[in-house]
Amino acid sequence: MGLLRSAPIPRSHLRTTSILAGAALLGLVCVKPTAAAPHPWAPAPVNSCGEVGFDPLAREPEPGSTPDPRPPTIQIPVPVPEFVPVPIPGPGPDNTRIEPEALPADPCANPCPDIRDAPKPTTPPPTTTTVPEGSQRSESTPPTTGEPNDAQPQSATPSAPAPPGGIALPSIEFHPDPEPIPVPVPGGEAPEPQPVPEPVYVPPAPAPLAAPVAPPRVENVRLVDQITGPGSGNRTDMRWQVDGTDLGVMWENRPGEVAVLFGDTFGKGWEPGGAGGADADWRSNVLGFSSDRDLSDGLTLDTFVQDSRCHAAELLNSRKIKNFEVTTIPTSGFAVGDRQYMTYMSINRWSRIPGMWWTNHGGIAWSDDNGRTWTKSQHAMWDNLFGIGRFQVATMVPHGDWVYMFGTPNGRMGVIGLARVPATEVLNKTAYQYWVAGNWVPASTPNELLATPLVLGTASELSIRYDQTSAEWQMVYLDAPAHQIVLRTAAEPQGTWSEPIPLVSTNDYPAAYGGFIHPWSTDRDLYFALSAWGSYNVYLMHATLNR
Repeated sequence: MGLLRSAPIPRSHLRTTSILAGAALLGLVCVKPTAAAPHPWAPAPVNSCGEVGFDPLAREPEPGSTPDPRPPTIQIPVPVPEFVPVPIPGPGPDNTRIEPEALPADPCANPCPDIRDAPKPTTPPPTTTTVPEGSQRSESTPPTTGEPNDAQPQSATPSAPAPPGGIALPSIEFHPDPEPIPVPVPGGEAPEPQPVPEPVYVPPAPAPLAAPVAPPRVENVRLVDQITGPGSGNRTDMRWQVDGTDLGVMWENRPGEVAVLFGDTFGKGWEPGGAGGADADWRSNVLGFSSDRDLSDGLTLDTFVQDSRCHAAELLNSRKIKNFEVTTIPTSGFAVGDRQYMTYMSINRWSRIPGMWWTNHGGIAWSDDNGRTWTKSQHAMWDNLFGIGRFQVATMVPHGDWVYMFGTPNGRMGVIGLARVPATEVLNKTAYQYWVAGNWVPASTPNELLATPLVLGTASELSIRYDQTSAEWQMVYLDAPAHQIVLRTAAEPQGTWSEPIPLVSTNDYPAAYGGFIHPWSTDRDLYFALSAWGSYNVYLMHATLNR
């Protein structure tokens, strides 16, 4: 999501069983479709201030450019054990907040020139990436976690000159790759214990599949605009020190306003090409707000939660230690009354396998001040014991008297499970029911693990909303084996869900992930946020649906 780390947002979806995971992985390896032809070359986009942005499409080389004749370099990491002291308990969250100042009347004037007023680069970054499709930063090539960025190769075999009519061989470099071994040591004061919720018994109830609905036809999908980063209309780099980020989880936090939640975020010092490092103002998550109702020309961000002038604040802190807690990634948000909720996943480590990661747990945090400060629940947590947790990457949607929780295991190769909880008991795990074999069954670890998959196949970065006009549910997610972001619809949250309808191909948008629906979408106009690993920023997409 991010997708989102010590490798790219992205993460490490596991499986409900090793057999399921193996089959999914084989599908990912063996079913890759024929790559589409690159789009014609086009110059990088420029915003109204003359700043160069990013083009996430796969494009042909610039006419007249000369390809690099040198063969590629193969980098081989060499694990180096490194003991890392980890204070337990760790530091508490920094809830320093300021009241944001109004932006300048001139949209091209920098609100904090004493902090950031650097000229924009004139050379756009490459529009393609070597990161495998469907991978994310926090999952495939994440930010550093106490590991040096400038580690030099210990040895290298230079490429040999190509013999006449022969092929030049790539050079081989060996890089030290610190592998932290966390060592708990005494830390600060423990956080104040939260009251344990009183056990609640919610009686079982039938939940049969509903009749399938006629799926819409996707007439057109277009890139509307770049939401974040250098060259975006929002100029998030100059205004809030958001140079590189991902995800863009959205929900209506109050009437007339939409909260926009981003994953691992980097500021000054970040360079295009994926997630940054600890020296690039790394924050695990940041939150912006938008009141823009006309999305046809892009999504305008009004402000961010800030901890200092022109600096977006980290909401949920993380230890940023590989093999302990690399980062804390938001996965969905919703409001019940005046209280805001956020689901998140605590990432233990990113995998060397693109699109895979390992979580400590999935959890819920809440805010009673419209998202300025957040508290992680000490009880609404789903542990990832032995890596088989089914609700590690959760998306929660309120509807009527219930809040529905759709979840997948860690990584991108898991199936979708479903649970529900009374809207008044979101933080009480005993009140949850899991959808198993056509029934809502009481909360328990076995029932959680036995939640019936909603659809065939694997899914990641779920985004789900209920459309009032059509009285249908819309689900958008990344189908990594198919190299597509797809849409499904259903009359009930448990389905029957329609067959997947392709929205975005990662052949067209290399290493794209996400697909987070704007809550003011309709049954005919579906707006969603798309992340691209190469530029590591977020874009607004528009799908026109024909019913």
